[in-house]
Amino acid sequence: MAAPRKYGDELRERATRMVIEARRDPATRAGAIPRIAEQLGVHRETLRGWVRQAEIDEGTVAGTTTGDAERIAQLERENRELRRANEILKTASAFFAGGGARPQDQVAGEAAGEVTRVPTAVLVEFIDQHRDRFGVEPICEVLAAAGIKIAPSTYYAAKSRPPSALAVRDAGLVAAIRQVHKDILGVYGARKVHAELNRGGIDVARCTVERLMRAEGLQGIRRDKTRKTTRTEGAETPRPADLVERRFVAEAPNRLWVADLTYIRAHSGWVYAAFVIDVFSRLVVGWQVSTSLRTDLALDALDMGLWARQRAGHDVTGLIHHSDRGVQYRAVRYTERLAEADAVASVGSRGDSYDNAMAEAFNSLFKAELIRNPATRPTTGWKSIGDVEIALAEYIDWFNHRRLHGQIGHIPPAEFEANHYSEIPVLTEAGST
Repeated sequence: MAAPRKYGDELRERATRMVIEARRDPATRAGAIPRIAEQLGVHRETLRGWVRQAEIDEGTVAGTTTGDAERIAQLERENRELRRANEILKTASAFFAGGGARPQDQVAGEAAGEVTRVPTAVLVEFIDQHRDRFGVEPICEVLAAAGIKIAPSTYYAAKSRPPSALAVRDAGLVAAIRQVHKDILGVYGARKVHAELNRGGIDVARCTVERLMRAEGLQGIRRDKTRKTTRTEGAETPRPADLVERRFVAEAPNRLWVADLTYIRAHSGWVYAAFVIDVFSRLVVGWQVSTSLRTDLALDALDMGLWARQRAGHDVTGLIHHSDRGVQYRAVRYTERLAEADAVASVGSRGDSYDNAMAEAFNSLFKAELIRNPATRPTTGWKSIGDVEIALAEYIDWFNHRRLHGQIGHIPPAEFEANHYSEIPVLTEAGST
């Protein structure tokens, strides 16, 4: 997998903020950019450019502000979208218009002056032909504006949903319904098609016939216009199964990650921290701090882990992501992000205090070694999220690259992973090791 070329927005904002805050303190001003760039894994010149842009936005340095650049980019983007919409309309006209390339026998015309209703299968075929050129979402948006309704979710469901027993039975019924509908010249509606099927020895409920005919765009002579909507579930998804069951072991990196949240008391209020840990090496692959427990806290930590692994060229397909039952990890956006990375969600069982023991153990270690450690804790205590964030960046860098871990042979996690990859045989062009 190719490493991403760009850093994430959250990382850019975090690194810039840390440099600006470090420069305000005379004790940490010198070498702030190289130090923080090394801690966060960012090229120092890239970080220097981010800081300079922040100074331009504040008005202390002359140049094009981020707002002006965004407005210019927005105008250019709108221009491209308009050109793309025109191209989609031209292509759709050649496909859906009278005499076009669409299957004419599968499309029934509405009453005079109304829009033609196109079956989902025909729309999916059209999108398949042009998705590489225009993309799925733009095609659906332009078609919807032209009166041909299909949601991107409908297309993806039609392409990826595995056939169930109901779907298999529906496929057979659809063939019979189409044959009946064709034999009677498209005159019958659902009521008479249902009766005809029963007469032919096919036992099926009338509501099933209505559903399948509606899905296939088959109607009788008199057809009523229906409104299709997309129903979404709540912000929290059903709890996934516990795939770990206290077995916190992994044979290689990116097989099992654990995630958890913890809190730190500061003068300005509570500061919350989220961590994502690779079980194989105990490496902290992602972290984030915030003053709230919103989903973004856990999601930013996950994004940082995925970004770091992808940047290193690692494949996270099939990764098991284990967490407790917190709402942040069961949020729709979080589960969608896992699905985008081809990762599998795992959530601890109810009433089990050890369901996420490894992540909770790290939280305890983190608080003992950094938050409550007199050597690292400020004399007057933690003032704000800024103090915690800078200290945590230094701690994670030390934890991953220099701290010795007894469970992995008393070596740092980064070294443990490097040893693992060095032991993997490299195939030559001839296929030998």
